[in-house]
Amino acid sequence: MVEEMEESVIKALLGSISSFLNLSSSKHIDLDPFEKYYKSVEELLRVLEPIADAVVNSHLVLDEKLGKSFEELTQDVDQSSDLFRGWQAFSSKVYFVLQIESLIPKMRDTIVDAFQFLMSSKDDLPDELNQASLEQCLEKIQHLNYEEISSVIDGALRDQRDGVGPSPEILVKIGENTGLRSNQEILIEAVALERQKEMAEQSENNAEVEFLDQLIVIVNRMHERLLLIKQTQTSSVAILADFFCPLSLEVMTDPVIVSSGQTYEKAFIKRWIDLGLKVCPKTRQTLTHTTLIPNYTVKALIANWCETNDVKLPDPNKSTSLNELSPLLSCTDSIPSTNADVYAHKVSNKSHDWDASSSEIGKPSFSSRGIERESASPSRPASALGASSPGVSGNGYGLDGRRGSLNDFEDRSNDSRELKTDAPGRSSVSSTTRGSVENGQTSENHHNRSPSATSTVSNEDFPRADANENSEESAHATPYSSDASGEIRSGPLGATTSAAPRRDFSDFSPKFMDRRNRGQFWRRPSERLGSRIVSAPSNETRRELLEVEAQVKKLVEELKSTSLDIQRQATAELRLLAKHNMDNRIVIGNSGAIVLLVELLYSTDSATQENAVTALLNLSINDNNKSAIADAGAIEPLIHVLQHGSSEAKENSAATLFSLSVIEENKIKIGQSGAIGPLVDLLGNGTPRGKKDAATALFNLSIHQENKATIVQSGAVRYLIDLMDPAAGMVDKAVAVLANLATIPEGRNAIGQEGGIPLLVEVVELGSARGKENGAAALLQLSTNSGRFCNMVLQEGAVPPLVALSQSGTPRAREKAQALLSYFRNQRHGNAGRG
Repeated sequence: MVEEMEESVIKALLGSISSFLNLSSSKHIDLDPFEKYYKSVEELLRVLEPIADAVVNSHLVLDEKLGKSFEELTQDVDQSSDLFRGWQAFSSKVYFVLQIESLIPKMRDTIVDAFQFLMSSKDDLPDELNQASLEQCLEKIQHLNYEEISSVIDGALRDQRDGVGPSPEILVKIGENTGLRSNQEILIEAVALERQKEMAEQSENNAEVEFLDQLIVIVNRMHERLLLIKQTQTSSVAILADFFCPLSLEVMTDPVIVSSGQTYEKAFIKRWIDLGLKVCPKTRQTLTHTTLIPNYTVKALIANWCETNDVKLPDPNKSTSLNELSPLLSCTDSIPSTNADVYAHKVSNKSHDWDASSSEIGKPSFSSRGIERESASPSRPASALGASSPGVSGNGYGLDGRRGSLNDFEDRSNDSRELKTDAPGRSSVSSTTRGSVENGQTSENHHNRSPSATSTVSNEDFPRADANENSEESAHATPYSSDASGEIRSGPLGATTSAAPRRDFSDFSPKFMDRRNRGQFWRRPSERLGSRIVSAPSNETRRELLEVEAQVKKLVEELKSTSLDIQRQATAELRLLAKHNMDNRIVIGNSGAIVLLVELLYSTDSATQENAVTALLNLSINDNNKSAIADAGAIEPLIHVLQHGSSEAKENSAATLFSLSVIEENKIKIGQSGAIGPLVDLLGNGTPRGKKDAATALFNLSIHQENKATIVQSGAVRYLIDLMDPAAGMVDKAVAVLANLATIPEGRNAIGQEGGIPLLVEVVELGSARGKENGAAALLQLSTNSGRFCNMVLQEGAVPPLVALSQSGTPRAREKAQALLSYFRNQRHGNAGRG
C-alpha cells in the first residue's frame, strides 16, 4: 500500500496540475505570447495527469527516484502557475518568455524520466500504466514541440557583446515571438524591463542586472529600428530625428515637453500617461508631474523646415501608429544595410570588451528562489527615484549596469568567503578560506569616497563618508560647481570626513542622492571626524581593542618573515581586519604595518601581492592612513602592481590610487610618477570592474591641470568614447572625465577627432541628469573654442535637446545649455551682420 508520505507527494502534484489548468480563465492567458506557452504546458500536464491519477489509485509504492521526480514536477508546475498568475499589464514579456522557456524543457525531461522509470518497473502495474499506454504517452510528449525564442535572444546578446549587434531579421523574430509588434508595445517592454532590473538591484543580483541591461539594449534597438524605417518612409527629404515623436514615429505637430525634458506629440504622450504609465517613454525617468508644456521652439523649427521643404504635417488625430503592427516585417530590407543596425548611442561599430563566456555568465538563473524573490521584492517607490529612475541613471537608456552598491571600492573580502565571477566585473560569494572581494554585502561595510579639504573636486553626487561598522552612518555630498572654464570643481563643503573609494560611480550619477530623497544627510560630529574624535570605549570595547592590537602586533612580525606562506597568511588576515571597522584601520595604521605592506607590493607571490594592495585600499579609507601610505612611498609600488599584478590586484591598485588622489598633493605625485599611462591602459584593456576603477582614478587626476594633457596624450579619450557605449555601463563616468579634458585644447581636439561629438549630443538628449550636465559642459567648451566643432555640434541636432535641457535640467545643466544656446544665437546674428 502507498505510504502516507508518498501519497501526499502525488496528491500535491495533482493539486498543482489542477491549479494550473484553472488558469485558463485568466484574462491575459489568450494574449500573445502567453497563449502559446500556456498551451505548451497544458499539453504536457494533460498527458501527465492521468498517469499520476493511476499511480495514486493503484497504491503503487513509489521508488525514491520516482518520488523525487514527482516532487520536482510539483515545484516546476507551481513555478509555471506563479509566472502566469503573476504577470500584470506592464510586466516584461521578454523576461516572461525566458523564464517559462527555462521551465518547459525541464518539465518535459522530468516527465519522460518518470514514464521511462515506470516502464522499467518490475512491479505489477495496472492497465493504465502498462507498457503500451506509457509508450503512447511518451510519444505524445516527444511530439509536443514549439519554437524556442530564448536561443535566438541568446544569439542576439552574443552578437551585441561582439560589437556586431543583432540583425534586423533577428529583431523581427524576437518581436514576433514575444508579442512586441508595435512601437508602443516595445516602449512599454523597455519600461517593464527597467522595473525588473530594479527588483534585481534590490536583491543585489548583479549578474541578473547585467543581463537585464543587455535585454534593454535589444529592445532599444527595436525602437531605433522602427524610427529609422519611419524616417526613410516619411519623405524623400532627410528629416531630423529630433522632429519625430518617439511614440508616434511621426513628425510632431503639437510638441510638448514632459517633466523629464523630452518632447512628444501631445496626443500620444497624453494617451501614454492615461494608460497609467508615469515614466518617460524615451529615458525611463519617473515623471514627477504630468503637466505637458508646449515646446514652441521645436514647433517653430518644424514649421520652418516643413515650409522650406514643402512637406505637409500629418494629422496626429488620424494617425494610428501607436497601435499599428510594427513595420519591421515588411521593411527589413527597405533601408541600406549600413544603417540597419541602429544602436542606442550610435555606437554600432564599436567593439565591446566583454568576456567571451559572458553570454552564459550574465544570464539569470530562473530558479524557484529567483521567482519567489521576484514576487516578494516590490519595486522601489517612484518618489525615491527623483528625476532619474534606476534605468536612466547611467546613460539615459537604462544601461548603467553597476549601480546601487554603496561599498564599491570596499575590500572584497570576508572571513570565510571567496569571490567568483558571475559576469564581467561582477561578483558572487562562494565558501572558501581565503578572503576576497565583496560587493554590496552589509551596511557595516558601506563607505564612499570624498575629497579632502584641499581637493578641488567633488561631484554633486560624490558621496562622502567613512567606511564604518556603524550602519547608522549616513553620507553627505558636496555641491558640484564649475568655474568659468566649465571644469568640475568642489563646492563649499570641503571636508573633514575621510575619503573612501567606492566601486560604482555614483559620484557621477544622481542615484545616490535619489535614494536619500536628495537630502544632504549629515553625520553626528563624532562620526564626521572619524578617527579624530573617539568616544570613551566601554570595558568590553577596550578589551576588544587590546586583543586587536595584540593580533596586529603579531601579524606585523609575520610580515617580516622570509616564509612566503606566513607572509601570505598575515597579509590575508590584515586585509580582513582592515575591512571590518575604522578602529581596526587606526590600530593597523599605527602599528608600522603600512611600510611593510607597501614593500610586499613587489612580492612575487600573487596572492600576497593581492592581499597587500587590498589591505592598503581598506586602510586608505582613514585620512591619516592616506597620508601614511603616500609617505611610505606607495605610489610607485602601486604602479608596479597596476602593470604586473593579477586582474583583481590591478583593480584594487587603481582604486587605491584614486583613494590617495583625493589629497591634492597626491594628485601631483601620482601624475608625475607615471601612473597615468598604466591607468589608461587598464581603462582600455582591463576587466569591466578594472575599467571603472581606472576611470575613477583618472577622473580625480583630471582635476589637476597638469595631469590633463598627460591623460589625453596617453590615449584616454579614445577609450572614454568607446565606454560611452551603453553596454559598458559607464556613460556617465566617461562623460564626466571628458568634461574635464574638454577644458584644454588637446582634449577638445582628441574628442572631436575620435568622434565624441555625436555621442555627447546623444547624452545631452537622453542621458541621466548628471550625464546631461557634463555633456552640455563639454559641448560648451568644444563649441566656444572651435568654429569647426561648433558646426559639428549644430549638425548633430543639438539645439532641441539643449532647449529642453535649458528648461528642465539641473541648475548647472540649465546654465550650460543656456550659455551654449546664447552662443549659437550670437554666432548666427554675427554671421548675418557680416553678410
